[in-house]
Amino acid sequence: MPLIIISGYPSSGKTHRAQQILDFFRAKISSSAPAPTPAPTPTPTTTQTRAEPDPASPPSSSSSPPHGARLARLTLHHISDDSLGLSRDAYDGAGRREKEGRAAQLSAVERVLSAHAVVVADGLNYIKGFRYQLYCAAKAAATPSCVVGFEIHIGTPVATCAALNAKKRAAGGGLAAAYADDVFHALVQRYEEPNGMNRWDKPLFTVLHDDPAPPLDAIWDALIGGGRGRELVPAVKPPQATVLRPALASDALYELDRLTQQIVTRVLAYQQDHHDGGGGSGHVVVGDAHPAVTIHFPPTAPVTVPQLQRLRRQFLALNRAPPGPLPHHHQQQQQQQQQQQQRAEGPRAQERFFVDFLNQAFGAVEE
Repeated sequence: MPLIIISGYPSSGKTHRAQQILDFFRAKISSSAPAPTPAPTPTPTTTQTRAEPDPASPPSSSSSPPHGARLARLTLHHISDDSLGLSRDAYDGAGRREKEGRAAQLSAVERVLSAHAVVVADGLNYIKGFRYQLYCAAKAAATPSCVVGFEIHIGTPVATCAALNAKKRAAGGGLAAAYADDVFHALVQRYEEPNGMNRWDKPLFTVLHDDPAPPLDAIWDALIGGGRGRELVPAVKPPQATVLRPALASDALYELDRLTQQIVTRVLAYQQDHHDGGGGSGHVVVGDAHPAVTIHFPPTAPVTVPQLQRLRRQFLALNRAPPGPLPHHHQQQQQQQQQQQQRAEGPRAQERFFVDFLNQAFGAVEE
């Protein structure tokens, strides 16, 4: 389910806004949960009749809509520096420590991303490259994502954030709960503002410092949806680079190599038996399939051994991986049916494909 990426200046109230989002989502999930089914009332043992439902009566309203049961299974996860045990001095400008902190956050998000999880990535997330990594992780899990950006530099001066940071440090937390002054100003200068035009920052919800709460309803509608008996959110297509190709049988390439070599050998044997070299109306019937699979020789010149071997290697190279883009969702079932049909036909389908390939290369047309 959705990934909510929170980004903003240090000490800008990101954790407070994240808690508001979590509380709102928790309340929405609780209100959408189906009501528990009451226990059946015991009937006297002497009663032998059973009440039949009235066909004209409307269906019972106790059954919850499909989206209600799905929402009831959602879990909330809050990933922050505090939950990961990262102190604020990890952003002191040492590249190695900062990279380790971002790697820990990315790993924590990837571990909990699933079809039944709402993940709130509460952190600085000030680098657009890191937000892109989180976006790719969400897309690989086929779940939507959004960015909640706190553009404090527009609604509130940076001096206010610095005052809040100094207040937290003076409260006794020290550098573990607040940033050092030099680190704070360095993070403000390095902050890369989210841009709603970028696909990894879309949709972008901007929250100012004076806003009482983020646009909670808009975030819910963008990531979860309203239900009404239909799918909650549109299915997210994972990128082609992260989708596994359909696995072939362990001996598929071996069998294809053996079968094509048999056909090539049969073609060469036919040309040796017929001194005309296979020209004119020469043809070879391959296999015992019905209808017959026939190779038609080119009418101009006989087929040479190097030509046959080159065509065979081309055919094997084309069949090492599924050609074209991998289909998604509604096309996957059609692809599975085609694969089952090819497995059921077995060698007959492979023979027909190779023979068609040879006929196209020879420029011959079956009558």
